[in-house]
Amino acid sequence: MLEIKTQYNVTKNWQGDPCVPSDYSWEGLNCSNDNPPRVISLNLSSSNLTGEIATSFSKLELTRSLDLSFNELTGPLLEVLEQLPNLKTLDLRGNKLTGSVPEALLEQSRNGKLVLRVDANPDLCLYTPCKGKKKKEFVIPVLAASITAVLILFFINLITVYTVQPWLLNPLLSYTVAKSKSSIKSKNRQFSYSEVVNITNNFRTIIGEGGFGNVYLGKLEDDIQVAVKLLSPSSNQGYKEFRAEAQLLMVVHHRNLVTLVGYCDDGEHKALIYEYMANGNLQQHLSVTNPNVLTWNKRLCIAVDAAHGLEYLHNGCRPPIIHRDLKPSNILLNEQMQAKIADFGLSRAFATENDTHVSTCPVGTFGYVDPEFATYGNFKKESDVYSFGIILFELITGRPAIIRGPMQNNHILDWVSPLIGRADIQNIVDPRLEGEFNTTSAWKVVEIAMSCALPAAIQRPGMSQVLAELKECLALVMTHGRSQRIATECRTSSMHTARSISS
Repeated sequence: MLEIKTQYNVTKNWQGDPCVPSDYSWEGLNCSNDNPPRVISLNLSSSNLTGEIATSFSKLELTRSLDLSFNELTGPLLEVLEQLPNLKTLDLRGNKLTGSVPEALLEQSRNGKLVLRVDANPDLCLYTPCKGKKKKEFVIPVLAASITAVLILFFINLITVYTVQPWLLNPLLSYTVAKSKSSIKSKNRQFSYSEVVNITNNFRTIIGEGGFGNVYLGKLEDDIQVAVKLLSPSSNQGYKEFRAEAQLLMVVHHRNLVTLVGYCDDGEHKALIYEYMANGNLQQHLSVTNPNVLTWNKRLCIAVDAAHGLEYLHNGCRPPIIHRDLKPSNILLNEQMQAKIADFGLSRAFATENDTHVSTCPVGTFGYVDPEFATYGNFKKESDVYSFGIILFELITGRPAIIRGPMQNNHILDWVSPLIGRADIQNIVDPRLEGEFNTTSAWKVVEIAMSCALPAAIQRPGMSQVLAELKECLALVMTHGRSQRIATECRTSSMHTARSISS
């Protein structure tokens, strides 16, 4: 540690022994309870480190986590790091490393033994040898020509859509969803108010409530159950958000987004008719009052499903959509426990595909709102990623985003951070699981959640990366001889992905 301190001129409180006394251990590191204590994690993220990666890191043989992200490190990624036998997490994002990632590290990452993060290193290759730049220079003009042709076709199609459907001029509906254009009428039936009364048996059974009003259980002519969200005249959210949700769901379709069956716009009577989600929402299942505790495997499946839905909103829609109010109560579960994102009344699309944020009035739910939003007043994709990170921590710990206390309330990040620092996974994971979880996969999900909930939006991963890493966690559990058991617990499209990864 002294060699590392000297080489990088670390200006933290690094005086005396790194680990003892424990109350004065060096900032950024955690030590074991051995005698003598040894360093088990080292966090030097955003510490202005310069130069190459020091060979001294290879002497930290008991280290499980090494974070050197967002510094100015240069040169190759040293093979000595692969000699750390206990290393579980290696974060090298946001540096200026060059060359190739050692094959041994890549192999450990593929096998689920190491969480490896090396993105935002422009000159670092994930393969050996690195491909030359001449090929890239040739590809760029070809891609530019192809993209230009695609854009021309897109605008021709867009003009056609606007000619056929003038009401699509609403900005929320300007998406490249060609398949949806021809099926709106058949998939999204318009109901009269009298039909809504009949469907709900005169609004007999309330199954939920929200900002719009009550949600009622309904049944169509073919005995298919539906959920009917009725707009209350006194609703604070009002017709504007009601219409926004209806119009968005008419053109945006994904297996992990709740399906809009139809709508009612009959004078003063407004209603949205959705597919019925028999198992309620995620918040209900995570509640301490729920006697049916979600298994670790089910939690992983729900996380992957929700990530699929959010990744589609961010990267599958043109322009992208940000949800702006992601939380467990807006993640619904069907009869097979497949998770689907719901409640799009506050969702917004970017004006163009190249935009990075939307300026907005305060929205969202306390505990899930991006801390940067309070400073800049802009919602970004990364704002949804932050909310998703909080949801992951709720899945891991079984605790709500805001933990109520006798004297004061604590945010879940404030509660979990010290436990992560002590590498205390047993006390991090929901005690109701009684130790029935895969430790390696649990640590990986914790790492993903932490990266999603970083205070600076620029440091958070995109949903494509989050989804890929969660799939790896699911595949990791699959490879531990529990395939049959998980197949009965996780009957979603995520399982097909997990099988393909682990095979």
